Amino acid sequence: MREPYTWKLRHGTLSLGSRTAIMGILNVTPDSFSDGGLYIDPQKAIDRGKELEAEGADIIDVGGESSRPGSEAVPEDEELRRVLSVIEGIARSVKIPVSIDTYRANVARRAIDAGAQIVNDISSFRFDAQMPGVVNQARTGLVLMHSRGERDTLHKQLPMKDPLSEVTADLSSSAEKAVAAGIPAGSIVLDPGIGFGKAAAESVSILKSLDRFSKIGYPLLVGTSRKSFIRVLTSDQTQDGRIWGTAATVVAAILNGAHIVRVHDVRHTRILADVADRLLT
Repeated sequence: MREPYTWKLRHGTLSLGSRTAIMGILNVTPDSFSDGGLYIDPQKAIDRGKELEAEGADIIDVGGESSRPGSEAVPEDEELRRVLSVIEGIARSVKIPVSIDTYRANVARRAIDAGAQIVNDISSFRFDAQMPGVVNQARTGLVLMHSRGERDTLHKQLPMKDPLSEVTADLSSSAEKAVAAGIPAGSIVLDPGIGFGKAAAESVSILKSLDRFSKIGYPLLVGTSRKSFIRVLTSDQTQDGRIWGTAATVVAAILNGAHIVRVHDVRHTRILADVADRLLT
C-alpha cells in the first residue's frame, strides 16, 4: 500500500495515496512528440483542458516548450505567449488545479499569477537559480524531476553506472535543496524522470524499482506516456503500440508505488488506475 500524503498546493491540498491522481498532459506546442500542434489555438487548448477534467484528470499540466529528444529551447517570450492565456482560461473553467511545466522562473511566476497552482520543473531547479524563490514565495505545489545534462543535452547522456543509486541520490539532494530554500516538504512531489537522460533499460529498471524512491519520503509522480522506451518493449511500433504499451507501464507504476501518473490518454487511464487501486487495497 502506498504511503498517504497531503500535497500542499497554492490554494488547498490534494490527497495522495488511497487513489491514484492523474495529471493530464496539455502541450501548447507545435513540436511535442505526440500531440504537437493540436492545441496551438488557445481556445482549443482551453476546451481540451475542460475535456481532460471531464475524462477524470485530477491535474492539468500545461507546457509551452517541448522537451522531446531533438527539441530546441524556445525564447521565453514565446513560451509565455503560448501558456498564459491558456492557463488563465482553464483556471477559470475547471475545478481541478493547473500545473505549469517549465524550468524558467519568470514563466512560472507569470503562470502562477494566471492561475497555476503547481510548478513542474524537469530540471529540479538546475536550469534557473531563481525558481526556488518563486515557488517558495507563491507557496505552490512542486514537482522535482530527475534529469541529467543541460537543456540541449538532456537526451545525449552516457549510461549511468548505477541508475537506481544515482537517481535516488539526485532526487534526495533536490528535495533537500528545496526544503533548504524554504519550500515546505509537504509541497514537494518527486519524479524519477523516465526517459530523460536514460537509456530504455535504465528507464525499465527505474520503473520496476519505484519502491526504492518511495523511501526518500515524498510522493512519486511517474510519466511514461507514449515515450520511446516503450518501443523497445514491444514488437508493435505503431501509435497503438505506444498507447497500449503506456497502459501497461501505468499499471506497473501504480502497483509499484506511484501516487500520480502523467498521461495523454486520461479517460482510459482513469479506468486502469481505478482497477489498479483496488488491487492495492
